[in-house]
Amino acid sequence: MTRQDIPPYGSGDSRAGFLYALAAYLFWGVLPLYMKALAHIPAVEVVAHRIIWSVPVAVLVLYWLGRTRDLRDALRNPRMLAMAGLTAALVSVNWGIYVWAIGAGRALDAALGYYINPLFSILLGSMLLGERLRGIQWLAILFATIAVTLLTWETGSLPLAALGMMLTWGFYAYFKRRLPIGPNQGFALEVILLLPFGLGYVLWLALSGQNHFAVGVPSDTWLLVGCGLVTAVPLMIYANGAKRLRLSTIAIMQYIAPTMIFLTAVFVFGEPFSQTKLVAFGFIWSALIVYSWSILRQARRQP
Repeated sequence: MTRQDIPPYGSGDSRAGFLYALAAYLFWGVLPLYMKALAHIPAVEVVAHRIIWSVPVAVLVLYWLGRTRDLRDALRNPRMLAMAGLTAALVSVNWGIYVWAIGAGRALDAALGYYINPLFSILLGSMLLGERLRGIQWLAILFATIAVTLLTWETGSLPLAALGMMLTWGFYAYFKRRLPIGPNQGFALEVILLLPFGLGYVLWLALSGQNHFAVGVPSDTWLLVGCGLVTAVPLMIYANGAKRLRLSTIAIMQYIAPTMIFLTAVFVFGEPFSQTKLVAFGFIWSALIVYSWSILRQARRQP
């Protein structure tokens, strides 16, 4: 198995890549509206259905792309299975925190988690890969730390949902880049490994009379089935867009989704937004401006 399908960031941007990535980020930006419709269903049950219904979508996409052989090879590789098991565990926890945050009226925490994730990623690169941080990047991390401190002071506790999403997605991205398989095949492998747990949990709910699938309101059933599409489709679209874009372009575009989530939380869901939160998010936005500027400056220096 080769690494030819892993998305190397190209030396230039393509129109197709931009449109793919834009579609994925817009999709993720409106996803809270979908998940809010499932707020009355426990987050673990929603995640189980995200796993179950993602499997046929992912496998059909691989069949259409002619990549099923890569998946079969991966399923026979113990080392690959171990690495995919780790990434699968991380992404499933991330999904659970996200679904819970939306349903519990904490969409602002979800937005915060996605905002600070790129800053955590560069810090992770410094600690685990020995990548040297520039002074301006340390400033961005300082701004983000101040923001988290302010939010902690206001509520009396750490924003655990935001930090949980940041940690799980940051480590997921770190290990995912080291998974020697293409992104579409990797996602299919992850949900296949999670499938027994998803099916087992849904079966237990059905036997104990606690399930929301195929009982009661028909819309619940269709929304749970649709979890497969809203989970798999944007991830696979994004994977194909990332192949055709520069890292600097992706670094800027990744703020589209959390910005849409932030606006949805405040103006659609009506979540409280105090002056302290305004100051904290001001530090976050300042950190992202500083970080983006450092990325763009680095990109201009490269041939």
